[in-house]
Amino acid sequence: MLGTDLMTAAREKGHAVLGLDQPAIDIGDYNNIWRHIPPCDWIINCAAYTNVDRAETHPAEAFSVNSEGALNVALVALRKKVRLLHISTDYVFDGHRRRPYSEKIHPNPINVYGASKLAGEKNIRGSGCSYIIVRTQSLFGLHGHNFVKAILNQISKGERELKVVMDQISSPTYTAHLAQGLLKLLEAPDRQILHLSATGSCSWYDFARAIVEEVHANAQVIPIPSSDIRRHAKRPAFSVLDNRTCEALTGYTMPTWEQGLREYLKGEKLTS
Repeated sequence: MLGTDLMTAAREKGHAVLGLDQPAIDIGDYNNIWRHIPPCDWIINCAAYTNVDRAETHPAEAFSVNSEGALNVALVALRKKVRLLHISTDYVFDGHRRRPYSEKIHPNPINVYGASKLAGEKNIRGSGCSYIIVRTQSLFGLHGHNFVKAILNQISKGERELKVVMDQISSPTYTAHLAQGLLKLLEAPDRQILHLSATGSCSWYDFARAIVEEVHANAQVIPIPSSDIRRHAKRPAFSVLDNRTCEALTGYTMPTWEQGLREYLKGEKLTS
């Protein structure tokens, strides 16, 4: 989802881009990565194990990709003398704050997925490569499964009552907007962790209501507590990221989540 939008944005900026994906490339295999990465200036690692609930019952799978895989990519970048831009997550935080998380806040993941991503960050930092780690959150885009598409699918099936969690706050981020922000960081100083997500924040309930309103659907969104949903993994209650460091570095302010939603829906109409 992110990788596709990133390649499109990079080409529009005049960059020469090579996109690599499974099954051709496996970041769990150092030698496989080494063979597939040609001479270049940057490796941007969008690969991740993102099934948050399955990670609780299959932690080895999550760590294999998010920790060991991230290290393999970093070691290839080091050996090839290429800069690495690595995508991480808001789930490295516990969600106990009520103010946006800056890069200075100490991570404290509350689920296996977050722990595996944090381990990947630590592996990259210790690898010796030239890196920028970007934490982002709650992604939605035209080229993959996401919350907006799930709500639209429920609406298209004629469902009139949509039960959505009201006590998890984040910043839903449109991947086409994130791609633009990531490209701005290619000129940033290396060996740092940065936060980059949509401007503004909302609950999943608020987000669902906005989707219903935008498409003028005859459906009611019903708020429910997260405790009503049986899930293997806990989620941070509040995981909004503070973008100010990125804004200071690049002069780029991320669009709001509402703008992202409207652009996404325009794209959905064009592709449907």
